[in-house]
Amino acid sequence: MQISFECESCGRRYKVDESRIGQSAKCRDCGAMIRVPVPAPPVEESPSGSPIYRHQDREREFELAIGDEETIDAITAHIEEHLGEIDKVWHELISDLVHIDVHQIPPSEARPFWTLVTSGMSDKPMTVPEGAENFAYAELMICLPPEWPISQEDFNDENNYWPIRLLKVLARLPHEYETWLGPGHTVPNGGDEPAPYADNNRFVCALMLSPGILLPSEVAVLELPNGRKINFYAVWPMHQSEVDLKLNRGLDALLDHFEKHQITELVDLNRPAVVTSKPWWKFWG
Repeated sequence: MQISFECESCGRRYKVDESRIGQSAKCRDCGAMIRVPVPAPPVEESPSGSPIYRHQDREREFELAIGDEETIDAITAHIEEHLGEIDKVWHELISDLVHIDVHQIPPSEARPFWTLVTSGMSDKPMTVPEGAENFAYAELMICLPPEWPISQEDFNDENNYWPIRLLKVLARLPHEYETWLGPGHTVPNGGDEPAPYADNNRFVCALMLSPGILLPSEVAVLELPNGRKINFYAVWPMHQSEVDLKLNRGLDALLDHFEKHQITELVDLNRPAVVTSKPWWKFWG
């Protein structure tokens, strides 16, 4: 196998046999010492060219987490400035890695739906690739119809509770697996053979997008006094065929279909899929 690399000093490109990994020599152009690098592992891609991230089962032990009160206060003020008054916070009693609370904003004239927003996901940076440092901190949101059963008693039924469970699972996932979530990322519910989130729906995957349809674009970013930038993403539950479309033709093709069918951030349990296709179980982006 041939390995391609370049001189870090002058940029001259070289291609050598893999048997020379680790060997050093002088660059023919600038004379700097260069070493044949160990090649990075190949990146799995979907048919549309999007990277696919797969993660091993977690091995680390439980790590008790307590919420950062200063950050929670800043997020609370940000939510109430742009989304409305918070009437309830669903607190975690015991938290692993990060303390995830869910803030509840009731329906209003301006936004006639429930809005649920996390805090705590941004207490730690995600493991972002080089060049994506501005995406290291994030929080998540989901929008539910005004008639959604949303009391403590209602949440004993998974058909009502699954959106909150989804927010918590997604918010903790980057810290469990040393990865990241950003705009356009999708996460399946259950790996290579995803299952619906509950009996009352056929959604099997979550898409993260910046707000801007039902939710105001001003809520998208919160910059803290210490310079930390927190990105807020809306969570869009998706049907399997919609995931297949994104993986095979790309995010833009999916968003075109959403726009054509007037799909928004609002969770609609009765909405049909915007496209039909055969499943590609092994592909995820």
